[in-house]
Amino acid sequence: MSDVDSVFLAVSGSPAEVAAWVVDDIGAEVMAAEGDVVRLRARGVTVDQWLGVVVQPNGFAEVDPEPDEVQAMDAYGIEVQVRGGGEALRAEADLIFQKLIDRRPSVPMLLLTNLDTLVAAHLPEAGTHFFEQPISPDEPDAEAWRPWVLGRPDGR
Repeated sequence: MSDVDSVFLAVSGSPAEVAAWVVDDIGAEVMAAEGDVVRLRARGVTVDQWLGVVVQPNGFAEVDPEPDEVQAMDAYGIEVQVRGGGEALRAEADLIFQKLIDRRPSVPMLLLTNLDTLVAAHLPEAGTHFFEQPISPDEPDAEAWRPWVLGRPDGR
């Protein structure tokens, strides 16, 4: 069971701007906005309970990482965390990821579990790919995820 699943989005908008369309796209409600963090809640689809959704800047991206510190999410500016749902969190996060892709197909996105497992990636020019076996978003697995992940201008 994961504790937090995250959808990383490659958009230039602020967390508040992104939260506004996340509200529309997944049917969430705004609970609070504190600086660059917007807290939402959304009703589960596979469970009859509320999920916490947090829209915030990607605090895990490295601006100029060393070659062995490159991560799949480095070029993605916004993180949408999905919390709650117990055993159903994985399924709920998949549904949110798919809804966002359906509504925003031109936006590159990643789906991660607990920040240590890259579950899926969406690139407009390549489509959506669910990884068959667990892979890390870190450099050691870069060859597996690089074709599906938005690259940085320097090619890393």
